[in-house]
Amino acid sequence: MDKRGDGIFPDEVVMQILARLPVKSLFRSKTVCKLWCRLSSDKYFVQLYNEVSRKNPMILVEISDTSESKSSLICVDSLRGVSEFSLSFLNDRVKVRASCNGLLCCSSIPDKGVFYVCNPVTREFRLLPRSRERHVTRFYPDGEATLVGLACDSTCQRFNVVLAGCHRTFGHRPDGSFICLVFDSELSKWRKFVSFQDDHFTHMNKNQVVFVNNALHWLTVSSTYILVLDLSCDNWRKMPLPYDLVRGTGNRIYLLDFNGCLSIIQISEAWMNIWVLKDYWNDEWCMVDKVSLRCIRGMVPGIFPISQTGEYVFLATHRQVLVYHRNSKVWKEIYSVKYSSSLPLWFSAHAYRSPMFSCS
Repeated sequence: MDKRGDGIFPDEVVMQILARLPVKSLFRSKTVCKLWCRLSSDKYFVQLYNEVSRKNPMILVEISDTSESKSSLICVDSLRGVSEFSLSFLNDRVKVRASCNGLLCCSSIPDKGVFYVCNPVTREFRLLPRSRERHVTRFYPDGEATLVGLACDSTCQRFNVVLAGCHRTFGHRPDGSFICLVFDSELSKWRKFVSFQDDHFTHMNKNQVVFVNNALHWLTVSSTYILVLDLSCDNWRKMPLPYDLVRGTGNRIYLLDFNGCLSIIQISEAWMNIWVLKDYWNDEWCMVDKVSLRCIRGMVPGIFPISQTGEYVFLATHRQVLVYHRNSKVWKEIYSVKYSSSLPLWFSAHAYRSPMFSCS
């Protein structure tokens, strides 16, 4: 794209400004002129926009009201405030199963085995073809995969959806075989491979899947190691946790991304310890922060981390989202569920970014 510009500002300056707009506002601005209309397909601008969006982490809060059989999706942005998303364009009642680089993987609630990948900002979506395989399930007849993972490579605009779990028939115990289905958006088809695992996952550990180094990572319920799926070779392996990690009653462990690196956050009664995997291939962990939880002591038993950067750590309780500013060491509430009489019946939070990523 020509960087000289014919207006008051050079094109480069204009693009730097537009790269900081929300995606929704950016698409609305396409009618201004030919230059702005072409930006969404310009490789340089898309790369610039995605680099800027990575520095602005957001949180998606999904609140379900089972009495009304509906859910609301709220985006909590530390820079732009709170806005509401709607997934009504899917024409289905869904729940969010995974989030990665601006895309969401959603499963249909009434129709088991139906999955969508969508960009809630641009309202683009892709209905994944049904696999010919039987549902990968842990609890028959629930029909849902034990693990659901979404891996999005924004540089080549390609994504993978992973469904994995122990398949078993009614009335029988699992035989240890771990079935994995991987959808490739480029080939538009599923592939299957079977390994042997005896791993168990809590609801939280199933949701907190991290995509780094072309691999998906989950914590097991025992929090003794990380289960890794390498998508380049369809291979499962186990990764050790930090050697000095304090284990025991009252210590909870969570898996997050930290600026493209794998990170462990450990929460105890009084402290939050943050570990980062500095050397991925040699399993070298380093503790980068130790945060006192004295200021939020009453919230500690129900708090869990969602997302983090070098400046912030985002955490949630059963009805609010908090942010911890690392430099100032200040805690701040940035969102609260407005339920006066009772707690929300279902509450889930996901780390989110808003890059330009097409899933159609």
